Amino acid sequence: MKTNWVLTAASWLLGFLWVMPLLYALWAAIHPSEYATHLSLLAPWTGHNFAVAWAAAPFPRYLLNTFILVTLVLVAQFVLCTPAAYAFARMRFPGREVVFAIVLLQLMVMPDVLLVANYTSLAHLGLVDSILGIALPYLGSAFGIFLLRQTFRQVPQELDDAARLEGSGLLAIIWRVYVPLARPTYVAYGLVSVSYHWNNFLWPLIVTNSVSTRPLTVGLSVFASTDQGVDWSVISAATLMTSAPLLLAFLLFQRQFVQSFMRAGIR
Repeated sequence: MKTNWVLTAASWLLGFLWVMPLLYALWAAIHPSEYATHLSLLAPWTGHNFAVAWAAAPFPRYLLNTFILVTLVLVAQFVLCTPAAYAFARMRFPGREVVFAIVLLQLMVMPDVLLVANYTSLAHLGLVDSILGIALPYLGSAFGIFLLRQTFRQVPQELDDAARLEGSGLLAIIWRVYVPLARPTYVAYGLVSVSYHWNNFLWPLIVTNSVSTRPLTVGLSVFASTDQGVDWSVISAATLMTSAPLLLAFLLFQRQFVQSFMRAGIR
């Protein structure tokens, strides 16, 4: 009983420590600059910081670039990972386990290691400073293949056989049988993919040079640079504006997110 109480208290403490930066950003964003570091219950509220942040940088363009980027990556990953996961889950071919192990090796390679090689390849393709250039190294995902493979393996083989008896082809079986049953996994993986590429900073910083291609993370870093002056209230407001879509998506789909990862363990 005492152990459970300690674990509960530790969990609440860790949760509070995790959310503290967000709480500070919220406080600074809705109060005047002079109260950014002065916590007072009598401090006046204001929405002026959001208006200043929105007008000080082309955030609508940054938001559009980010939306196009995460949508492009997510759609491409779904299209590429789904047939690959089905092949590893249901098909029998020589060297299947070896090929799957090679695919999983991608999980052990940090993206930062490939920055120079990827930039050189994009330069040869003429895709530097383009949204496609940012997305190209991430269109295939070993993690997506692994997660969908684990889900597809849990689909009863009888459903696959029944679809074949009805005359469905391979693509029809994947689309009508496996994809609907794996919908929670697609939601969870979609949240992971969108979150990662929404917050990705180093690679877009290296590849992009103009406002027309910069995503929110790079645009926010330029906005918060010392050349623009440091106003923590305005910076906090900008940070909340850029992170709000992710927070809203997680709150809407958190149940599917947790349940899919609980069901997609190694079996």
